[in-house]
Order: sequence, then structure tokens, then C-alpha cells
Amino acid sequence: MRERLERAGQPHLLRFWAELGPAEREALLGPLALLEPEELAAHCHLAAQAYAHQQQPCPEKLDGRMEPLPPGVVGSVGSGEPEALQRWEEEGLRQISQGKVAALLLAGGQGTRLGVPYPKGMFDVGLPSHKTLYQIQAERIRKVEQLAGQKFGSRCLVPWYIMTSEFTLGPTEKFFRDHHYFNLDESNVILFEQRMLPAVSFDGKVILEEKGKIAMAPDGNGGLYRALVDHKILQDMQRRGVQFVHVYCVDNILVKMADPVFIGFCVSKGADCGAKVVEKAYPAEPVGVVCCVDGAVQVVEYSEIVAETAEERSPDGRLVYRAGNICNHFFSLDFLREVAEQFESQLTPHVAIKKVACVDEEGRRVAPLKPNGIKLEKFVFDVFPFAKNFVAFEVPREEEFSPLKNADTAARDTPTTARRSILSQHYRWAVKAGGRFVAEGGQPIPEKESFAQDEEPPAVCEISPLVSYFGEGLEKYIRGKNLPSPFLLDESKAEFLALPEAGQLNFGEKVPISFKN
Repeated sequence: MRERLERAGQPHLLRFWAELGPAEREALLGPLALLEPEELAAHCHLAAQAYAHQQQPCPEKLDGRMEPLPPGVVGSVGSGEPEALQRWEEEGLRQISQGKVAALLLAGGQGTRLGVPYPKGMFDVGLPSHKTLYQIQAERIRKVEQLAGQKFGSRCLVPWYIMTSEFTLGPTEKFFRDHHYFNLDESNVILFEQRMLPAVSFDGKVILEEKGKIAMAPDGNGGLYRALVDHKILQDMQRRGVQFVHVYCVDNILVKMADPVFIGFCVSKGADCGAKVVEKAYPAEPVGVVCCVDGAVQVVEYSEIVAETAEERSPDGRLVYRAGNICNHFFSLDFLREVAEQFESQLTPHVAIKKVACVDEEGRRVAPLKPNGIKLEKFVFDVFPFAKNFVAFEVPREEEFSPLKNADTAARDTPTTARRSILSQHYRWAVKAGGRFVAEGGQPIPEKESFAQDEEPPAVCEISPLVSYFGEGLEKYIRGKNLPSPFLLDESKAEFLALPEAGQLNFGEKVPISFKN
């Protein structure tokens, strides 16, 4: 190992070797044994080179090379064509009923910004039901399976692949076991782990986090493509008959699992790769834009263009570059296989400058006060340029995108904003279905058709995904009924409300509860 590290230019990693016990030595050698000296040297050189390029005073901008996506490859929920939406939804449900659709969750993040010591999927944002993100997503899978089965008279399964990291694999496995996989078939929930890469100092040296431990970090959600090969996930998908994969990030509380409309749109267009997008809220919003650069589709970050380009508007007043990327994608299995076999090695890593815990020359652990390390990561959307038939699908932000990234001390993307988003959505569903919300004294709560993004809904309403996937079928439960606030419509309450003899739901009324599964 000394000889290998000399060849890689990293002999300092063994400088505390004599002070380590057998277990510490084994822990140190483990990650190093997985990296060939040439691979380690190339990784460190690339990290230092990318960092130096990023520090250039005038980084190259992409403005002159950009064009918006051609209208022919863009679909929209708000297209004003209900027949098209219905057609796409039916096509998506058909593919699901035939077992051709899988969901793939990117869940390697540690929840550092959220301020919790466990994976984000285990987080409870404070809904009346106290369901976690993992439970909400599992129940949406169960419901879309049910909808496709009812539509086409077959038993449906949507395999759920979950890519974790070294940090999240163990806790996630235990969480699912402890909750009996939320009543999904255990064999249909497939967890696998992405690779880890060493963090590197600005001068190209691997950072020691402790005397016997290298500072490692996940290789980004674009590490998906190597992980699919490492863990034979593509073969597993093929064995199950999967042809289309819905890939998404764990933190979006509004995500539609294996969304039939999105799947149907992409399949109908013959797409090998697709992305859901939302309209940018304002020109400087720090969200990547899906557009064309030199004729190829890619995601361009706000920092890669000048303000004038971001502010450019069409004759209708909308931003020209408005297709905000939300990490919600469609891939054909054939395209994923092609990426894994041909294109993964061509993906350019992105630089993340981080504070990385390290040891000083005496071996004392140091928590740096300012960034001191480079983490290289790839992004899942880096493969867009390789698509032969790319499509984008625009969806309303208030219905489909509310990420959970930060603690409540931040201004956006917090537990409060995520909770507000889903409660607002469910309030709109209930009102549209004919429900009336009343205060504790029985007085009607005035309805509001719309309210500001930072405004709480007039009433607190949560609807279980097992009752309704996306607002459908609620009339039989709540039309013409007075609903208290807070109101939780779960499976047992829906069963009661659907009975012909059930009247209005009033305060103090005894409701029969059945505990299932």
C-alpha cells in the first residue's frame, strides 16, 4: 500500500500508521484498496484542477451558446388540452399495469443542512398524521398500483429502487424493516449504495478526517449510473420486465410517484429521456434551467449566465429561460444501459467546496472555520446531452414541487414550507370535491381559491395517499359535508364517510376506526 500511495502521490495517508490499532488500520486500508493508484492520482489531480479553474476571475459564460428548448419537445399540464392529459394518463397507467414502470429514489444525502442526524426520508415535517417522507412516497406507490390495477383489471407492481450512500444505507434499511416496508412487498423494495470518493485539499491531497480514516463523500446523485452497474440493478430491472424508470429526489414532498401522466407523455413521444420542469419564480432564482447549449440539451445554472440572459422575456411576458429543473426524470431502460456502457466515463464532475473535518500535523482533529476541501460529484442530469429524443414536461410548482433542504431557520425549502405546501394542496382538493370547512363552533370557514405561497391555507386538511393519489375520487367522501379543521382523511375515515347512511362529520361524533395491516 505504501508503494501504491507513492505512485498516486498520496504517501501522507499512512503517516500515523504506527499509532493505529488493527481495527483502525483495516478501516484505513479498506477504501484505499478499492482505488487503483492511477485512479486515485487522476481523481486528486482533477479535483485540484477543477478548483483552480473555478477560481478564475472571469469564468466562461454560456449565454451566446444557449437556446430555449424547441416547443415540439415540451408538454405541459397547463396546456389547456384535457383530452391529451387523459390520454397520457391512460397510457401511463397501461404501462404500470403491465409491470413496465419502476420508481427510483435518490436518497444518498445526509440531511446536514436540515440539521438532523438521520436520512431525510425519515423526516416528519409535522403533518397531522406525522407521516415521514418515506411513508408518503410508499403509500403513493401503493395507490398508483391500485389505480392501474382497477383501470386494466390486473395486479400491478411498481418496483421501488432506492439509491443510498454509506451514510444512509444502514439507517434506511432499519427504518423500512421497523415499519414493515409500509405494507409494500419487501422483495419489491431494492436498496443499493452509491460509491464514495475521497475529499481532496486545494493542493490535491486526500484529506485525513482522523488518523486512521479518510474523509469520504458520496459521488453525487450522478453516481447513479455507476451504482446501477456495481449492484446489477439494470439486470434486475430487465428480469422484472421494467422498461421505463421514474427517477426523483427524496426531498420533494409533493412528488408524484411513477406519475402516469408524465410516464404516458414520455412514452407517447417515444422519449428515451425526459425531465419535469417548473416555471422559474423570478429571473435570479438559484435553480438550473433546462435548455439547449450548442444544440444539445443540458441544465445551465444561474451562475453560468449573465443577468440579462436570465431576465430575457418572450412576447407573452414569460421568461425565455424558464424551464426550472427539479430533479424529476424519465429514462428508458435502454437509455440507462447505453449511459452505463458508453457515456458515464464522459461525464464531467462538478466541484463542491466544503468544510471538511481533518487532522493537523500532530494528528489532532480539527473542525475548520472556512472551506478547506474539494468534493467532486456528478449530477443525474449530466446525461441529458446523450439523449436521442429528449422531452420536457412543465408542471405547476404549487402542485408538484416543494423541496425539503434546510432547517426552519432558513427562508425557504424548510419543514414549514414543505408542510404548508402539502396542506395547501389537500385543502384545494377538498374544496374542489365539494367539502365545506367549519370552525369549532360550526361557523363556516370562508373559502379561498388561491393564496400566496407563504400563506397558510384557511383550514388544515391532510388526505392520505391511500385515499387519493392526486385529488381524484374525493367527492364520494366529502361532497356536501362539513369538515372540521384540522381534518385528516385516512383509509379508516374514508371507509366510514363512504357509507350511504353517513351524514355530516361533526365535532364530538364517534367514528368507527378499523386498524388494517
